[in-house]
Amino acid sequence: MRVAIYARVSTHDQNCERQERDLVEYAQRLGYEVVGIWSEFGSGVKLDRVKRKEIMAIARKGKIDAVLVTELTRWGRSTIDLIHTLNDLHSWKVSLIAQTGMQFDLSTPAGNLMLTIMAGLAEFERSLIQERIKSGVALARSKGKVFGRKPGSKADKYRNDIKLMNEEGKSIRVIATKLGIDKGQVERQLAIIKKEIIKV
Repeated sequence: MRVAIYARVSTHDQNCERQERDLVEYAQRLGYEVVGIWSEFGSGVKLDRVKRKEIMAIARKGKIDAVLVTELTRWGRSTIDLIHTLNDLHSWKVSLIAQTGMQFDLSTPAGNLMLTIMAGLAEFERSLIQERIKSGVALARSKGKVFGRKPGSKADKYRNDIKLMNEEGKSIRVIATKLGIDKGQVERQLAIIKKEIIKV
């Protein structure tokens, strides 16, 4: 079996050497062919894991049969992320194997059972996150915090100028450049101006 070894540590003052060594030894014991070793630094929630993306790319091309990790937390950012990547790997006929002996091969009944259990946990995790967000927003509002775009933005100050330049036939891009604001702000101000004209 062709495997890609993936090692990850959370901070730069750590290193992946132990994980790499243990995984190479584990692969040799099981007779796996190690295609390559990918290591990176980053917290469990970091979104731009370059090395993991590289492994997903070679998995998509059918160059490996499995990904080998010391434990699932090294691979997945969350239960939801783990399920998404497992489904992608399964669609390419690639398994995820942890050194602990846990193997996610979704073509087997055991693999599908684990995925079903994890899907339930992911839904629970998602509900908890939503609940925390709602509680946090409610607490912030109770302390007087206002959400949404703050009134009196730079674009608001230039509303009359935007109106005049628009009436002169200048494009949104030209208006934005002259006033030093982005095109989206100009478009929003023009929409507000239009509403005001309709009300009149």
